[in-house]
Amino acid sequence: MSASEGAAEATTKAGGVPGPRAGDEGQARAGLPRAYVLWLVGILVSLAGDAVFYFALGWAASKYGGTVAGLTLSAITLPRVLLLLLGGAVSDRVSARRVLITGDAAMLIFSLVLAAVAYSLGAPPLLLIATGVAVGVVDAFYLPASGSMPRRLVPKAQLPRALSLRQVGGQVINIGGAPLAGVLVGLAGFAGAAAVNAVTFAFTLVVLTAVRPRHDVPPAPRSDGLLKEALSGVKVAFSHPVLRPGLWLTGAAAGFLLPVMSLLVPLLAREEQWSAGSAGLVLGAQGVGMVAVTLVVVKRGPLGRPGLLAASALVLAGAGVLGLGLAPGPTAATAAGLLIGVGNGTFSAHIAPLILASSPDTHLSRIQAVLVLVQSVALLLMNNVLGALVDLKGATAIVVACAVMLISIGLAGLTSGPLRNDRTGLVKR
Repeated sequence: MSASEGAAEATTKAGGVPGPRAGDEGQARAGLPRAYVLWLVGILVSLAGDAVFYFALGWAASKYGGTVAGLTLSAITLPRVLLLLLGGAVSDRVSARRVLITGDAAMLIFSLVLAAVAYSLGAPPLLLIATGVAVGVVDAFYLPASGSMPRRLVPKAQLPRALSLRQVGGQVINIGGAPLAGVLVGLAGFAGAAAVNAVTFAFTLVVLTAVRPRHDVPPAPRSDGLLKEALSGVKVAFSHPVLRPGLWLTGAAAGFLLPVMSLLVPLLAREEQWSAGSAGLVLGAQGVGMVAVTLVVVKRGPLGRPGLLAASALVLAGAGVLGLGLAPGPTAATAAGLLIGVGNGTFSAHIAPLILASSPDTHLSRIQAVLVLVQSVALLLMNNVLGALVDLKGATAIVVACAVMLISIGLAGLTSGPLRNDRTGLVKR
């Protein structure tokens, strides 16, 4: 543990809620460490490669119909969900950086082999499904390690800005990745996409070998077995006074907020007979709202107590979803999309650094594994449940129901004293 982290432990308030320190203000306002910026560049390049590759994988699978396409996507999700907790335990035990380097090296080799095989044989269903399994297994180890790296590279006081910058970069890639992927796949096919992905993994691998964590923590002490260590992450996460409500709020956002934009907006647009362009404007407005909030956090840091703002942001997003469900036309729906984006952006910019900063040093990757697991399970479950309910009750009723759930869960989050009063990342002004 570094000297600054030791001071944080010494000044921790009762209930495990850290208070601001005199040194936090200088840290929070200083520029982000060069090591973090370099790592972030590598991660964003890798995300761009993933955007191209995932589009190519889905496009190739769609040639064989919905069943093969569904199996290919499930082949990624299932091993990821099953192995996430184990992946977090391995990362805490042997070092997140080593896990990331190993994962990038493995995917570099796999992508080169896949490009060669696809160039020779094309993209038969079995190859696509096997590719999904390989990606899902590596993701299960890679995602917890990657999620813990900001805590290892920047001081706690800078986490809100650091994570918001990462979120902005991810949003930009999401916006531009699909058109770029379509062009590349059209020119070079599935084999070309795999080759491009290999190049991005090679770049990220070089970056990771150059980056050295400045705030690294010693490996977690070994217990009787890796499975026990993996389950320890769940126990710690749901017994912690701040992490427990934070994870519940995150699960609620994944289950009742994310499907609104990806699933329910297209269904609502068809039900209300809006054009595809109108639906796109709603999604674009949501993206604008998210980016605007996260840019503010990048510039000035957290906007207030993170737990209080995260819970309040779910209420705000729920109000936007309610406006979307009751919108009389595309113009009002676009305004509602902007409000949803502001709420979603505020939530994401505050809950992520709160969970990462509140995680015990011995469980950084394991808590990230639990976080990804909560999001994945909630999203996987609710996409199917909400889709089935739309067929029964109509899109408008289900959008309004999601709004009610978001507002109710946000208000419930405000009743948690440890979450509401946590001041992680705040500095005296």
